[in-house]
Parts: sequence; structure tokens; C-alpha cells
Amino acid sequence: MPSPQPTQLQRFSAELGFPLDRFQVDACTALENGHGVLVCAPTGAGKTVIGEFAVHLALAAGRKCFYTTPIKALSNQKFAELTARYGRDTVGLLTGDSSINPDAPIVIMTTEVLRNMLYASSDALRGLSHVVMDEVHYLADRFRGAVWEEVILHLSDDVRLVSLSATVSNAEEFGAWMSTVRGDTSVVVDENRPVPLSQHIMVGRRLFDLFDTRAQSPDGKQKVVVDRELVRHVKQRQSLDSMDRWHAPHSRGRGGRGGGGGRGGGQGSGANNRPLARPDVIAKLDEEGLLPAITFIFSRAGCDGALTQCMRSRLVLTTPEQAEEIRYIVEKHTSELPREDLEVLGFWEWRDALERGFAAHHAGMLPVFRHTVEELFVKGLVRAVFATETLALGINMPARTVVLEKLVKFNGETHAELTPGEYTQLTGRAGRRGIDIEGHAVVLWQPGTEPTEVAGLASTRTFPLRSSFAPAYNMSINLIEQFGAADSRLLLERSFAQFQADRSVVGMVRGIEKNMQTLDALGARLGGPDGEYFEYARLRERLKDREKTLERQNRSDRRDKAVDSLRALRRGDVISVPTGRRSGLAVVLEPDDDRADPRPLVLTEDKWAGRLSAADFPSPATSLGTMRLPRFVDHRTAKTRRDLAAALVTRGISQPSDRIRRKLTAADDKELATLRRAIRSHPVHARPDRDELGRTGERYNRLARETETMRQKVSATTNSLARTFDRILALLADRGYVTPGKDPKVTDDGARLSRIYSESDLLVAECLRGGLWQGLSPAELAAVVSAVVYESRSEGDITPHGPTGPIRHALTETVRVWHELRADEVRHKLPPTREPDMGFVKAIYKWASDHSLVDALVTAGDNGKALSGGDFVRWCRQVIDLLDQVRLAAPEPELSRTAARAIAALRRGVVAVDAA
Repeated sequence: MPSPQPTQLQRFSAELGFPLDRFQVDACTALENGHGVLVCAPTGAGKTVIGEFAVHLALAAGRKCFYTTPIKALSNQKFAELTARYGRDTVGLLTGDSSINPDAPIVIMTTEVLRNMLYASSDALRGLSHVVMDEVHYLADRFRGAVWEEVILHLSDDVRLVSLSATVSNAEEFGAWMSTVRGDTSVVVDENRPVPLSQHIMVGRRLFDLFDTRAQSPDGKQKVVVDRELVRHVKQRQSLDSMDRWHAPHSRGRGGRGGGGGRGGGQGSGANNRPLARPDVIAKLDEEGLLPAITFIFSRAGCDGALTQCMRSRLVLTTPEQAEEIRYIVEKHTSELPREDLEVLGFWEWRDALERGFAAHHAGMLPVFRHTVEELFVKGLVRAVFATETLALGINMPARTVVLEKLVKFNGETHAELTPGEYTQLTGRAGRRGIDIEGHAVVLWQPGTEPTEVAGLASTRTFPLRSSFAPAYNMSINLIEQFGAADSRLLLERSFAQFQADRSVVGMVRGIEKNMQTLDALGARLGGPDGEYFEYARLRERLKDREKTLERQNRSDRRDKAVDSLRALRRGDVISVPTGRRSGLAVVLEPDDDRADPRPLVLTEDKWAGRLSAADFPSPATSLGTMRLPRFVDHRTAKTRRDLAAALVTRGISQPSDRIRRKLTAADDKELATLRRAIRSHPVHARPDRDELGRTGERYNRLARETETMRQKVSATTNSLARTFDRILALLADRGYVTPGKDPKVTDDGARLSRIYSESDLLVAECLRGGLWQGLSPAELAAVVSAVVYESRSEGDITPHGPTGPIRHALTETVRVWHELRADEVRHKLPPTREPDMGFVKAIYKWASDHSLVDALVTAGDNGKALSGGDFVRWCRQVIDLLDQVRLAAPEPELSRTAARAIAALRRGVVAVDAA
């Protein structure tokens, strides 16, 4: 009897050279049986093996497989891996920067590329049997997440979808939705790390286990208990720190009882309670055998500062032979960089750090620098990396140890504590499969760090996946073009966002019922909503609202006065910059009398030259004196800045008081005075418990408003996406992108909009339709297009500060159209299109005009928007992406040719190096 044929999984696993884990077998078996799969597992668990099995199945059947990733770096990495396995003829790559063998049976691409293929009904989709979506939890990303849902909803039903995700706490909910929209989907969850993770806290020079591994419950199982010795030691340190703070004002020495002034001072020194210096932390980890390590620092400046500290120390982590190998790899990666750009990019310092075994890793670095660091770290040549959290987002760069300096980070709006999900994602990098027996997570203790709180982060597994999907202009046009309005609404109702929204209604209704019970109880204590207590509470609330309004007006008045004062400055005026990094004396080199946002060019006493704005002056700028300046001042040269700063200091002009005088408009406000009189004369005001009654009334009113908001949310949640879609169609019909009526059709202008994939898609389409960008040179077009791409890390600037002439005119018209569009969006109750930002206009104009990188970066700094080399390259490439869309969508051949020439002008030097 002939032996049975091996299954595809048996054939595949025989080629691997290592046994598959249980979750991998379960997922691959489901896939071979024709099911879609959702796989949720920790970083490093081996999820990509399931994606590679999908590739194997497609090739075995003579079909195609698309492998999507969220970022180009991951696409490049996976392309290299699969090319090594299957050969160049079998594997292709499609990203915004590269197109290699796009007709191959296996194509790796960013998720946006597949979304665009689906909307265009590309021929490349023929023969497609499998799609792998790596890092599918990206659909929670508020800027790009909608793309993942668009792909999931639009893929043909006969395509098997492999979704790979980090561990999420609502995997079953996500899987239930996937089964609803894609058919039978197997959910495979594995929460076991392939390499166990040990948690530690470093207190001074001592490294403690976070958990007591000896603690057991009565049934013999290990208990999660914080290490007692750690808790005792931390309490002792906190007590010593409190004593030092008490004695500090009474002691002339800086070292406390121990007498040591540095970080390694005596046992009782307050300085000793600060975390170790970064080189000392790395040295301690090396001593404990815990390198290589990634230290997460939540700012680029912090990463660069850590590198500088290590370079100033005597610490060296490499042998001479390793340093020589590092130099060879660096030269291999950077040989195409123009020599004249190396200085401004900090190349020599960067290479010196690498040769000693240190590196930074963040988005402000040149891509080729980041990729070099990644290769050296994986090879074990660089042993200490200081990184921002972006490194945790998928790049295959595991370490033995992950160090967290702080448990607080800036989330874009405020400084917030890390969530358990963020902690798990960051520490997930620790432990290299096949190399380390265990990984290590180390939190650096500092006053305020409680071991129990760290234990809570480390032991909690809550990382819910929340949809960020919402209809947009381009999406709506493409939906109408493919499905018509009625079917598009049905498709939107099938999104994960609506799926979650419908489920959330149940919880909100429960919340409303609970609030109503509380309101009844509060109302009974206050004698009903028509009683005097409620009246008194409302008066107090109106008083607070009026005070807040006056404070806002005060701030606005102060800004207006600051603007007027900056416009009045003249060349040579000496002023005081009151706050911020540039605080101190400064001399005006170049005035600016712009009415809306004057930005004079100044030189400060610490030798910084750049432009200041009203945001730098909480109170008006006043001239404290004058300096005679040479007729021509080249502030870009270090000698000029040094000489002028020295002259400024020797002028002997005194700094004014730091106190900011503010006009107290409240004293003259009639409405405020009336409210205060009404409160004082109210009967409740004479009662001894008036404050308690007032607070109870305020709580009632606040809870009543919250309850009404919840009612409105319940009402809005049902069919919410379809209503947003209808509002978008109404606006598009008003502007002629679709025909009016119940069954709208896409017009020629709408067809152009369907080819523009940008956050400001409708603004770009309006500018193209209106001919606002016609007649510009390639460099001028690049500059103008940058305004709808670039986004300052600080507050945006919509005043056209670019070169005069055609650029200024085109920018002014673009801003005019944006104002009109925003007014329409407000009228239709739609989220506003982001305002244009002029912060990159001058810099990219210089670059597109064939100036050097130094010129472009200095120009950005002069305009008050200092850029790193990495930021410059990233924004240039995003402008190139949009220019390519303009090239394809332009209504006139001349504009299309100009866009192509602009792309060629930008794609040179550092912008072109390592683009793939």
C-alpha cells in the first residue's frame, strides 16, 4: 500500500530546520484547510513563520501571495529574507521608494500600496490567493489605521487573509469581526514568550529582581509577589532622600552626610538617589552579563545626550578587531553619501561612537544611519543602543536586555504614564530566541518610582485593539466609483469601527442609567432643580466660566501686544528673550514687520542665531539698548556668531525682572462684578455649609452635562459612519466632485481626487482644479507642495514666509482655498483639513534648486524650524510621494512634467541614498 502524500505543512516544516511551536502548527493547519487566520502572539514568538507558510501555499498552488508591512523598513527586511530563500526571480518589492520585480508571484509591499491596487482594480490582483498582513494591530493607528480596514473589507472573498498581531486583550472580538466580514477565520492566541522575561529594578548600583520567585500559593503555584528586599531598600532610599532634602538648606556642602558631591557620593547623599549616569548603567549591565541592551529614552535629544555622555566616559564595549569590522560596514553603507554633507550630519562622531559599541536610534537620524545601527546591533558589534519607542514598532532588533529610564512619556498632548500595553511592547524586545536563556527588563529607579506600580505594569496584559477607521474624501470617491452609494454605506457599516461602536452602546446605556440614579440622589439633597441651592450652584458655575473667558482674552491680548512689539524692532536693538531655551539677551540682526506673524532674526548671548516669534514672548519685547552692527553680518559662520555674542555680553545691558506683568482685565469686567454681587447677596451664601452645597450643585450640573453627552453619543453611534459618509458626499456634491442626488456619480474632478492619497487630498485636488500650481518651476512646485505635506513638531505656521514671487502667490492662494474648504467642512460638520504649514518651504526650495544640504538645513533653522538630517530626508521623500500623485493627477501635461522634474531635483544626495 503506497504511503500517504505529505501535507504542505509537513513539506514546509521539513525545510525549516527547527520544530514548530503548538500555536504555529494550529495556525498553519487552519490555513492549509482553507481558513483565514488571526494570530496574536508576543514579539519574537515566531508569528512570521505562519506568513511564510502562506507564501509556501501560494507557490505550491501556482498562485500569488502579497506580504504587507506597515513601514518600508520592514518591507525591505522581509524582501531580503524571502529573496534569500526563494531567489530574486520569485520575489518583488513595492514601496513608495522602490519597485522591484512587481509581477513576481511573491510581492512584499506597504499596506497603502495594496489599498491603492484594490481601489484601482489592478491587474496585479489576478491570481492572488493569499495576503499576509504583518503587524495588523496598526489598524489602531489614528493616522494610518483606516488603510488596514480598507484592505480587509475590499479583498476578494476567495483570498485567504493571514493577520499577524501583537498580543491584544480583545483578540476574540477582533476575530469575531473578521469572521463576519471575511468568512471563517481561526483565531490563534499564544501569550507565552519563546524566551522568558525577568523583570528588574536598578536602584543605584544594585540590580534587584522585581518579583520574588520563591513565593508560592497554598496550592504550590508561584505567586506574583514583589521582592521584599527591593521594597525595603527603596523605602530606605526614600527615607534618606527625605532627610537630605530636610538638611540641604542648613548645609553648605552639596554631598549630604556622605560628603560626596557626585552621583556616586556617600550613602546619604541626595545625589546618590538619582539614577546612575548612563555610562555607569551600561558598565553595570556589562558587568552582570546583560548586554547587548536597548535603553528606551522618550526623546531624540535624550538619546543623543546619552550617546554624548558615553563618548565622554572611558567606557569601550568593542575590541580593536570589532572596531575595524564596524568601520568596514559603516563605509559600505555610507560610501554614496556626498563627502561635503558628512560634517553637518555628524558623521564622524556617529562613526566614533559605533566603533566603541554605542549608538542612538531615532527618526531624526538619516535612514542609512539607522539601518547601519540595526545591522551592527544584530551582528553583536554594537552592544548599547539608546532609542525612542519607534524602535519597538516591528523592526527585528532583539536584545538581551531592555532598559526603561522612565515610566512616563509625552503622548503628543501631555506627559502620561506608560500603559501596560506600551510597557509590554517595549520590554518585548528583550530576549533573543536561540541565543538567550532569558531576556531582562530593567527599570531605573528614581524617587517616586514604586515597585508595586512597576509590578502592575509588568503583570497586566491589557492592550485592547481600537479601530481608528473613518470615511475620508478619497476613500468616499473610490467607494462610490466601485460600489455606488447604497452598497458603500453597507460596506462602512461592516467596518471594525462600527462593529465596536455598536457594542459600546450597551455600556453607554448602562452608564446613563447609573448616572440618572446618582442625579436623583443629588437632586433630593438639593431640593429639586428649581430650588435656591441649584440657583446658587449655577451662579458659581457662570462665575468660573466668565473667569476662564477673561483669561483666554487676556492671553489673546498679550499675543497681539507681543506681535506689535516685534514688528517695531529695528536692526541693532538689544532685547530680552524671557522664556524658553533661548532666554537671555539677544540682538536683532534682521527685523520683520509682517503684520500677522513677525519673525525677526536675532543672535543670542549663547551664540544661537535664528528667528523668534510671538510665542517666545509672553509679554511685549522692548528694546533695552542698541548695538552697532557691521553692514553685512553672516550669522551662519561660527566666528561671526562668537564675536557678536561677545560684544553683546560686554555691552553691560542688564536683564529685566523675570516677572511677567499681566493686565488684570477681570477688575474692570461688569459681568464678572455682577455675578460676584449676585453670589454674595444670595441667601445660600450666608449658610455655613454653602461651599459643600455649591460643590454638590456643581457636581449635579457636571454629571447632568456628561449624561446628556452620553445620550447624544448613543444617538450618534448608530449608523455613525454612514452619516459621516453622507455628509462627505454632500460636500463633494457642492464642489462638483460627485453629482447631486441619492445615487451620486463620480465626475471628472472626482476621478482626479480618487488618485490623490494624502491627508489633505481634497485641498490638493482643489489646487489642481483651480490651476493654482500652474506655471511654477520644479523647485517652486516642490516648495508649494511641501506646505500641504509638512507638519511642524511645534505649532504650525500658515503665513507664507517662502521666497517672494510665484511661490508666495501660490501659497497665498492655497491658504485662501484652505480657508474656504474649512468653512465648508464646519458647515457640513466634518473634521477640518489640516492647515498648510510653511515651515519646510524655504529649505526644500533650496534643496530642489541644487543647493547643498548645509544650506538647506541652515535655511530651515533660520526660519525657526530646525531640522535633523533624518527629518529633512523623511519630509523630502513625503513631498516626492505627493509630487508623484500630482504628476499622475495633473489636469495639464505641463504641470505633470514639472512635477516629474521636481521629483528628479529632490531625489539626489542624502535623499536618494538608502531609499530602498
